[in-house]
This record gives sequence, structure tokens and C-alpha cells, in this order.
Amino acid sequence: MERKRKKAGSVVAASVVLGLTLAACSSSGSSSSSSPSSAGSAKAAASSTCDTSAGAGAPAGAAPSGGGAPSGAGGAASIPVAKTIKQSDTSTSTVIKPTGPQMQCGTTQLTSHTNVVYATPTTNGKQTQLKVDIQVPKTAGKKPLVIYITGGGFMLADQSANLDQRTYVAEQGYVVASISYRTIVNGATYQDGVSDVKSAIRYLRAHADTYGIDGSKVAVWGQSAGGYLAAMTGVTNGQKQFESGDNLNQSSDVQAVVDEFGPANLSKLGADYDTAARNANTAPGNSTAQWVYGVGTKKSVAQHTQQVAAADPNTYVTSSAPPFALFHGSKDQLVSPSQTLELSDKLKSKGVDATRYVVEGANHGDMTFMGDSTSVKNWSTTAVMGKITGFLGRQLGS
Repeated sequence: MERKRKKAGSVVAASVVLGLTLAACSSSGSSSSSSPSSAGSAKAAASSTCDTSAGAGAPAGAAPSGGGAPSGAGGAASIPVAKTIKQSDTSTSTVIKPTGPQMQCGTTQLTSHTNVVYATPTTNGKQTQLKVDIQVPKTAGKKPLVIYITGGGFMLADQSANLDQRTYVAEQGYVVASISYRTIVNGATYQDGVSDVKSAIRYLRAHADTYGIDGSKVAVWGQSAGGYLAAMTGVTNGQKQFESGDNLNQSSDVQAVVDEFGPANLSKLGADYDTAARNANTAPGNSTAQWVYGVGTKKSVAQHTQQVAAADPNTYVTSSAPPFALFHGSKDQLVSPSQTLELSDKLKSKGVDATRYVVEGANHGDMTFMGDSTSVKNWSTTAVMGKITGFLGRQLGS
């Protein structure tokens, strides 16, 4: 895997992607299996507490060894990294100091089902097998469902990412299902990505008895590009233009959304940054433009065009949107902190139950590849993870 670092303010190669994994952990004594419909054998379950030591995990969805732009990504798969960050407005947000103990796993046994195929959509004449990894607590009764959506800069989406945080949430009494989804590497746009999340929700509701799911209680939880998809999924409850594929007799509506450092208004992705980073974020034909307009585009997201507006969760917010918990690091170098602020303000203006948390001093998830060995631990403290599980508990129960 390409791990070469460049100075902040430069553009990092495609092996550096939005939404980064922490070190892996799983509950002691957990078991692992694969569904008859899975595309591969089950992964062995680790037996440890959550290991959040810096550098222990690789970037979620990182490119295979050798790096470079993903095949089919149009040659513009680069992520701008800001040198300077404007201070975020916290007057309507809750500031979290990420101090205190790290989260710990091992309190509840889990059963894991890996590489379960939930959909096989066709994009530009090519089929893509979409997979889900499912963790089920070995406790009595049906449980609320939390769909985890990994980051990947709209370029890659590995459902095996961020095992530690997923395990921690599952051990609090939730079925946690981590999904892959189509990206620009598959020739997909935001419409396909949102459709895939909704397809996964319908699939899991259709198989609720198999996995012990209470289908009336479903949340989406995403980080970075996954946070964007979580937000889009929540604000488009009931909107048929994003429904496609199988299990259409099932609802894809969700009852809660957790959005960690996700983009929203893509024309302002670099709004809080220095000129070089702002310009890179609106460069014609970059990965964000391809996510909106399609692979091979020469257009820019610099203006909030009709197409950019259609890809913006702010556009779809109504008073019927589900409750939101939004999180952003005050020192995020990849997604401007004002992105979650704008969405939070829009939700509140419509009367939606929304709380934005600013994690003081935190960067964009695990930034070990940039020489920042601290930020990974900021996101795995009980101070932060407790806010996520507390929100889920209030909205879904457990």
C-alpha cells in the first residue's frame, strides 16, 4: 500500500481516502460464519479488547499495494489536504473534549456473518456484488439495526473497515451491519450510492428473522463519505427516486442518523480552508465532480448548480426527517467543519431533532498516514463513542 506522505496543503494520492479505520478489535469469544449467499469464507474473529493504538489500522478502503488512481476513476482520484482551517462556529453545537478512557470491547459475545451479498446492481453494463458484514449480539430478543457506512472519498468502500468501533456499538445491544456500496470506480454517482444503502436496509429488513433484527428500529451511521450517504439516506425517507433493486416490498426508511464528519454541500467542501485546498476541492473533473456528474466529467462543483443541489442532503430536509447526531473534528483537514454545521442548522430550521458535536482538536478520523498519531484516539474515546451510543439508545432503544 502506498503510504508516502506529503506536506499538508498538498494533494494526497488515491491510497489516502476519506473515512479512516481504527485498529481492529472484536469481542472475546465471538464466532464467525458466512451466509450461504456470501461470496467468500468467513473471516476469523479476533479476541481482544478494542486496540486503538495509533498506526495499528490501515485507511478504510485504501488502494491495493502500489497505490495510484483507482481503475475507472478518471485519473482524478486525489484528496486535497488543507494547510489552514478556519475556526468552526460552535455557538449552536456541543463541544466535546476527547479526554478520558478509550472504549473497551469484550463485554458481550457476538456472532459475525461476513461477505453476505445483499445486492448485485448493474452500472454501465457491469454487475457489482455488494456485500455486508453483520455482527449480532448473543443475547435474547430482537435488536435494533445499525447500518454502518464506511468512508472512501467516493472512490472505494470496504465493508470490513473500522471493526473496532462497529464491535463496540454491537456490544451495546445492536445488530451492526457494515456495507459496501458502489463508487466512482464502478462508474457510480451519488444516486447509485444512496440507492445501495437503501437496498441494504430493505435486504436486512427482509431477513430480519435470520439475524435477530427488530425491523421497526433502524439507524444509519457513516463516517466521511459514509456520513454523507447516511445523511442522504435519512433525509430521503420515502423518496422513490432512490429506490431500486430487490425487496421493494420492504421500507428503506430509517429512524435515526449518525453523521461523522460527512460532506453535504459539495460546492463548499473546502470552504474553511486555504486557497490551494479550496481550489483543489472544486477542480474540474475531480472525484467529487465525478460523484455528482458521472465518471469522465470535465465539470466542477464550484457552483451550487441544479446537479450539485440534487446531490446535497440540505436540499431534501423536511420536518419529517429522522433525528440526527452530527460530529466533526475542529481540526479536520479533509472535510470543512462547516459542512456539518450547515446541515445541522438546516435540520433545526425545519424542527428536526438534531445535535452537532465538535470534537476539540480532532482531525478526520485516523490520520496516522499524515503523521498525526493522536486523532485516532480522539474518535475512540468513551467521551465520543458514548455520545453515539447514547443517541442510538434514545432513538432506538437497545
